[in-house]
Amino acid sequence: MKENHPGTSRRDFLKSSLTLPVALAAAPSMLVQSAAAADAPAAEGADVLPRRQLGKSGPKVTMLCMGGMMAALSPDYLDIAWSMGIRYFDTADCYLHGQSEKIVGQWLAKYPERRKEIFLVSKDHPHQGPEQLLTMIDKRLAALGTPYLDAFYIHGLGTREYGQDSLNWPKSDAYKKVAAELKSSGKVKMVGFSCHDAHLPEYLNAAAEGGFLDIVMLAFNPFYPKGGPLDQALDAAHGAGIGLVAMKTMRSTKDVPKRLPELDKLGLTTHQGVLQAAWSDPRISVVCNMIDNVDQMTNSTTAARLYKEPLKLAHMELLKETIIAGRRTMCTGCPACEALAKQTRFAFHDIARFVTYYEQDGNQDARSYYQALTAADRDASQVDLAALRDACHFKTDYPEIVRRAERYFA
Repeated sequence: MKENHPGTSRRDFLKSSLTLPVALAAAPSMLVQSAAAADAPAAEGADVLPRRQLGKSGPKVTMLCMGGMMAALSPDYLDIAWSMGIRYFDTADCYLHGQSEKIVGQWLAKYPERRKEIFLVSKDHPHQGPEQLLTMIDKRLAALGTPYLDAFYIHGLGTREYGQDSLNWPKSDAYKKVAAELKSSGKVKMVGFSCHDAHLPEYLNAAAEGGFLDIVMLAFNPFYPKGGPLDQALDAAHGAGIGLVAMKTMRSTKDVPKRLPELDKLGLTTHQGVLQAAWSDPRISVVCNMIDNVDQMTNSTTAARLYKEPLKLAHMELLKETIIAGRRTMCTGCPACEALAKQTRFAFHDIARFVTYYEQDGNQDARSYYQALTAADRDASQVDLAALRDACHFKTDYPEIVRRAERYFA
């Protein structure tokens, strides 16, 4: 159920399915179940995961969303997700070199009646400004083979990719006009952006001030210090009725123990505990999880079905300490480095993310992502990486991450 298995392949996917409990003992049997599920009613019930309200203007959606970057993604794999109760699917123009949307489209062509039962999201990169979304939407719809999206995002909103002016986009008249036009066209139901930038609190506050965006997908770790800028920005966005979708929540859990005695008493694995920690924040409607194989899908959906109430503080602290003791390669979302991130060109957040993609997902494109950075973006000579690590609430080892990035990608 983690987001982070290195080198996931169809062989790994099938191998994993053979190690499941008896009820899920083999991938073929799962495919039979998923085929049977195609004939089952799609109404609310035991087969569908629990749902949460998505902002003030959105529908109730399953509290778990399946990401769209897994190498195992296929129509058959989507059948399994459907049979396990997932009704929220995330994708983007660039995932799997553009194949992710096409795979979802193939699945929808096979089961057209399912389109109205799912919440389907895609994203694009309007580098020329929000107005570009008006022409991009038709390409996304064509790739997916659907007449509408439930949500359409600006992908990875951040100053490095879109410039300093993008900090104002979520409250700008231009984006407001675009959002209104997209929705009035019937092609999009909700408009928003995804973000894992150091300026995330500013983007959230701008969205709350603008008052016209419906949804934001944000890098989220449930163990950040309360009362800080991010916490206040989450309050502002939630108070403005914006649906909040957590992503990259599981990226810090690669090396944590699978079980902890205290969580055993709750019937949870460690990774299920982290998911429930995210759902324990009432501002978060959904966790989007990159589910690499059937084992992870089983664990993730089970965590959603078992969730009844927020985790106790003692369990939250235990999970935080467990993550800190593990080996992390990506920013967990604490605010310790926000000030530096705004003062330096050095792209330490992005570089850590690319190392994570390479090591945990086996994503060969991480090398091209790194090499696309400017020389200034890759220059750490004026940055005290050890101080950056020591200030991080999760002690993310930036000196080691930069060394590995240079060895992998330079």
